[in-house]
Amino acid sequence: MRLINRRPDRTSRLLLGLLPFALLAFAYVLGSAVRLAENPSDKLLPALPTIVDTVKAMAFTEDKRTGLVLLWSDTGASLTRLWFGLGIATVTALVLGLLNGILPLVRALVAPFVAFVSMVPPLALLPILFIVLGLGEVSKVALIVIGVTPILVRDLALAAQSLPREQIIKAETLSASTWLIAIRVVLPQILPRLIDSLRLQLGPAFLFLIAAEAISADSGLGYRIFLVRRYLAMDVIFPYVAWITLLSVAMDFALTTLRRKVFPWSELERSR
Repeated sequence: MRLINRRPDRTSRLLLGLLPFALLAFAYVLGSAVRLAENPSDKLLPALPTIVDTVKAMAFTEDKRTGLVLLWSDTGASLTRLWFGLGIATVTALVLGLLNGILPLVRALVAPFVAFVSMVPPLALLPILFIVLGLGEVSKVALIVIGVTPILVRDLALAAQSLPREQIIKAETLSASTWLIAIRVVLPQILPRLIDSLRLQLGPAFLFLIAAEAISADSGLGYRIFLVRRYLAMDVIFPYVAWITLLSVAMDFALTTLRRKVFPWSELERSR
């Protein structure tokens, strides 16, 4: 049998999926042991017990200065900013993407501008946002919105335009108005695409969030990482990076589950 036609069974998929993680953990443990054997005070690759002790302190012990449990307070601050930004971006993209996809006049007006804005590096706008909107929460949320919205708009517009033209014609023959076609025909079919687009934008959204928090914030996951970097506190940085990754994975899983539960027919479309 050709290799291209060989498909692993469920157990094999699980083992193959875990293998890279096991290799990464082994490489870290080995590298940490080698470096600490040469220099017991080395901070670049702290030993696993050191990381465990730091996680206990950050996640289960109140900070003496603030009285807060730092990991959870930082997580709450970051997720609040992230969800506000993604929420605004989602609503804006849904409206503009739908109109851009079904109305040629709106497409002629909006599409060139959206395409232009989507090419602007969002991080290059961060100093401008801080100057115009200040150093508070608004500028951080605005960076996420600016960075995510144009991509979502373009993706949803393409999804709307790719729908079979026959569906629109059939709706028109039944005397459906433009807005009825948009709400009853187009919108239900692009919502699964919206969820998938949001999944793909989680990584960039976290990137914009951490960049903004690193420059100007007094709480948040990005703030904490860049605060302790001056002390080479890798026992804090590594767990925080891992925690951000786990949050992204959890949100991705939640969005995937939402799409499967609310739009089960989208799975049939994928299997064709």
